[in-house]
Formats: sequence, C-alpha cells, structure tokens
Amino acid sequence: MNYEITQRFFFDAAHTLKRAIEAEGSRRIHGHTYHCEVSLAGTPHEKSGMVSDLGLLRAHLDAVRDQLDHHYLDEIAGLGVPTLENLCTFVWRATESKFSNIASVHVWREGMGDGCRLRK
Repeated sequence: MNYEITQRFFFDAAHTLKRAIEAEGSRRIHGHTYHCEVSLAGTPHEKSGMVSDLGLLRAHLDAVRDQLDHHYLDEIAGLGVPTLENLCTFVWRATESKFSNIASVHVWREGMGDGCRLRK
C-alpha cells in the first residue's frame, strides 16, 4: 500500500507583483498570510511503521518557514517572482534534498481563496 502523510505551516510575508489585472494594488508592497502543506508518499517502514518521521519533517519545515515568515518575498534568494507557483517550487527544492519521497507541495492564501499545488 502507498500512503501519503502531510505537514502544514503558515507564514506572513509581503511582496509586489507586476501583472495585467489588479495591477495598481499588486505593484504596491502588500502582504498575505500563506499556508503550505507538504506531502510525503511511500510505504511505512517495517520497524518504525512510518512513511517518514513527521517530527523530522516538521523541524525541517520550521527552517523553511523561517526563510519566508515576515520577509519581503521579492528579496528571497532563489524564489524568483513571488508567485504561488514559485513558492511551491521554492518549498519543494528546499525539502527534496532531505525527503526524497516528497509527493506534493500546496501553497494557498485562505483569505483570497486561491492556491497552487505542485505534484511529482
């Protein structure tokens, strides 16, 4: 059987964005509360009974969160344009070196009703 386990975190951050619609407000510095969920997939290990130890994933994601929380996303090295798509990619890349069984990263803004999911 194949299982998927998840861990969530949130962060508050500011950014700007150049776009054709809602252009004026997007160009000004503004902020959001972002939510992120990382999923790992696999078969539970025979001895531990776990796909991966969620405590280890949580500790790793705390470090990723620290890179984003209360920061100006336009200045985050390796993020690029601060879109939901690039946030998914940033979290994926920051996580895949420690957890090769990453299955998806979901980033969303609850207050806006929008989000993005990156899958393997």
